[in-house]
Amino acid sequence: MDEWTQTLGAGPLLGIALAAVVLILFLVIKVELHALLVLIVVSLLTAVATGIPLGSIVDTLVDGFGSTLGSVALLIGLGAILGRLIESSGGAKAVADKMVEIFGEKRAAFALGLTSLILGFPIFFDAGLVVMLPIIFAVARRIGGQNLLLYGFSGAAAFSVMHVFVPPHPGPVSASEFFGANLGIVLLIGLAIVVPTWYVSGYLWAKFVNSKYPMIVPDLFGATDEDQPENPPSAGTVVAILALPLLLIFLNTGLTSLGTAGVVDTSQTWAQALILLGNSPIALLITALVALLVLGKFRGQNGTALEKLVDGTLGPVASVILITGAGGMFGGVLRTSGIGDALANTLSDLGMPVIFAAYVIAVALRVAQGSATVALVTTAGLLGPAVTTGGFNAVEVGAITLAAAAGSVFASHVNDSGFWLVGRLMGMDVKTTLKTWTVQQSIESVVGFVLVLIIYAIA
Repeated sequence: MDEWTQTLGAGPLLGIALAAVVLILFLVIKVELHALLVLIVVSLLTAVATGIPLGSIVDTLVDGFGSTLGSVALLIGLGAILGRLIESSGGAKAVADKMVEIFGEKRAAFALGLTSLILGFPIFFDAGLVVMLPIIFAVARRIGGQNLLLYGFSGAAAFSVMHVFVPPHPGPVSASEFFGANLGIVLLIGLAIVVPTWYVSGYLWAKFVNSKYPMIVPDLFGATDEDQPENPPSAGTVVAILALPLLLIFLNTGLTSLGTAGVVDTSQTWAQALILLGNSPIALLITALVALLVLGKFRGQNGTALEKLVDGTLGPVASVILITGAGGMFGGVLRTSGIGDALANTLSDLGMPVIFAAYVIAVALRVAQGSATVALVTTAGLLGPAVTTGGFNAVEVGAITLAAAAGSVFASHVNDSGFWLVGRLMGMDVKTTLKTWTVQQSIESVVGFVLVLIIYAIA
């Protein structure tokens, strides 16, 4: 595989990718074939069509599937266990009642979004979404009606904008290194644009799509609140449990950032131990174990009941995990085919201002191969020399960095594992996910870029 060189140009590769996406949509929406089977079949056909050596195709498929599941499967599984414990103990309803009491029904979605923005500072998108969904679903149920998207998108969009624009998340940090940007300035610009970007692309869009596509809350974390226990935990107890993984993850991201800045020697054993505890899967594992004790054992549930509860939780999320992995498989095939490199080389001579080129190239790469990280890093690697030698001031370089970040989130669709993650967690079919989440990501991208462009213009 190392000796294989792609001979097809950007045009044919884009044509194959477009045909593959159309085929996926046709088979899932019209033929109503299960998404897992569709993604595997189309990934195989795409690998053959793009000329990946036959002897390497299976390895390519498995690598794409496995690399996605490596980061997602544990988060979804452990997060689902945590969510089920909070739901079955009555804790989710307790928090929902408290939030409605404090903010009122009309402001509950806005409050959930702001809470998710704060929580999204240290925690990655997928982990944050899984941790918050039990509360989001409980508040939506508490207020009643078909209002899943109002609450779900207010929270999900908040985690997304923080993940895209604000260090210490990996995208802006990696791009800052390629562009030679000051990470502190990137952080300040990111913080300046995330709230208005979330308000437009998250909260206002959530209100709009909720009126267009009213949906009931799915039973991902168990049935509704009809049979609540007599001794539910307090809202404060549940909030403390939810805060535990956030604090642990903040130790990881905070120490890593301080280590990069040279403030802390992260080679020390104590630092390595705290960084280990703050890795998202470890943090969620610790939290799930604490929840088993606090929300289960200490409230009188025996080990057999808890074992059955955990076992019953994993079945419903198995489909989410497998389909998300298959989405990563399809994106991995497109990346292995070389479509990113071919497209980047074609777009490198656009002759437009650097900040526009950063956005346009990142958008094209994102739509073509699915991975926001690959789109951002490829764009930064391509334009990095032009930026570092272009005589830009520190604020302009920070704005260019976040322009590429904005482009990397545009139009999440079937070649992006995140598309399948959000759609399946919220119980949406492919058509609805395209109409709602794909558009949300596009609005987030455009609004973020416009705000970055304004900062660049006045810098």
